[in-house]
Formats: sequence, structure tokens, C-alpha cells
Amino acid sequence: MKNKRRNHAAQFKAKVAFEAAKGDKTIAQLASEYEVHPTQIAKWRKQLLELLPEIFSRRKDDEKQEQEKLTSELYQQIGQLKVELDWLKKKSGLDA
Repeated sequence: MKNKRRNHAAQFKAKVAFEAAKGDKTIAQLASEYEVHPTQIAKWRKQLLELLPEIFSRRKDDEKQEQEKLTSELYQQIGQLKVELDWLKKKSGLDA
């Protein structure tokens, strides 16, 4: 019978990866403790260390969201002006 693939919650992964990053215990000890393969723990640790700097780069995310909001508003204005222009052309008879 095949072993069913386990899905771990993000919180569990973060906890194990953080403990691996601290270095208090070896990956083998953590694997035994949490019943997870050592390779999987090493992957989670690597992901944690790679993504850690992004936590502190919130400013870029805020700027990106602000830029997206501005772009959205401008596209909305363009659409409104286009509708108004089409309506005016139709009313004035220039839409031939």
C-alpha cells in the first residue's frame, strides 16, 4: 500500500524552518522530532532564508500598490472620457 502524501500547514513549515535556521538542533534531530524528511526541512529552511529580506521591503510593495491604484484610476478616467466623447459625437452628428 502506498503512503499517502502529507500536506503540512504553512505555520508548521514556518516553525520547522525557523528552528532549522536557528541551528540549535541538527536537521536530522528536527526530522526525527517532527517526522519530516531531512531534505524537506532543508528546502523549507532555504525558502525561509531566501524570502526573509522581502519581509523588510514593504516600502516597495506599498509603492507598487499605490502605482497600481493610480493606473486603475487613470484607465477609469480614460474610459469615462471615451464614453462622453462618443456620446457628444453622436449628438452633434459628427459620427457619420
